[in-house]
Amino acid sequence: MGAGHSHPLYRDGDSLVDRAPAEVKIVALVVFVLAVVATPREMIWPFAVYTGIVLVVWRVARIPLRWILPRMLIEAPFIVLAVLLPFAEGGQRVEFAGLHLSVAGLWAAWGIVVKGTLGVAGSLTVAATTSARELPLALSRLGMPGLVTSMLVLMIRYIDLLSAEVSRMRMARISRGDSPRAAHQAGAIAKGVGALFLRSYERGERVYLAMTSRGFDGTVPELAIVGAGPRATAPQWLAALTPAVAAVLVSGSAWVLR
Repeated sequence: MGAGHSHPLYRDGDSLVDRAPAEVKIVALVVFVLAVVATPREMIWPFAVYTGIVLVVWRVARIPLRWILPRMLIEAPFIVLAVLLPFAEGGQRVEFAGLHLSVAGLWAAWGIVVKGTLGVAGSLTVAATTSARELPLALSRLGMPGLVTSMLVLMIRYIDLLSAEVSRMRMARISRGDSPRAAHQAGAIAKGVGALFLRSYERGERVYLAMTSRGFDGTVPELAIVGAGPRATAPQWLAALTPAVAAVLVSGSAWVLR
């Protein structure tokens, strides 16, 4: 976990959001997502306000739309699931373009899409402005158990290594005449997945033994974080939590006006 390591979603910047301590950004994200999830899906206007909040944060963080929007395609499988709900749900139905759609399914699909999109947008915002080396210290300051912190940090650290391993294995198969798109190569791909799992398990075992032999006790001391900044001050907490508090107020207003 060297100081220069950063995850693929990190975007190096020097905005107010980038300079904010990681722990306040994590708390703000959790509060924002909880407010969005708690909002009644039948109320449309709160989600428009949430979208405005996210756009303002992107503007302050200087994150261009052309950079972050393509990365939001990670939620595509959930959108596909949502599209199927109006056809699969029962109850009252409405006709649209010759199709008989479930009203409950339409509301469920709307809730999944809008809440999922806002959650992904908030998560990508934190990921784009928080480097991987800031995470262990932030999680430790928030009282996360040391074992959980270590697992999350190591997962982020070694996801790049596993991706590189997959690329090397794929290149090795292709150089030996493998055609990844051919159906008869499914067996070889399955064996490759099994080999990758065994290699990952063995690598994790070796890393853990190496860490324990050097005195690792499951905690991440602050001195181990290169360039660790001071704890967040009250003004920083206030500034970072402003969008999240606004989302909570919007969610509460939605329930009152429902």
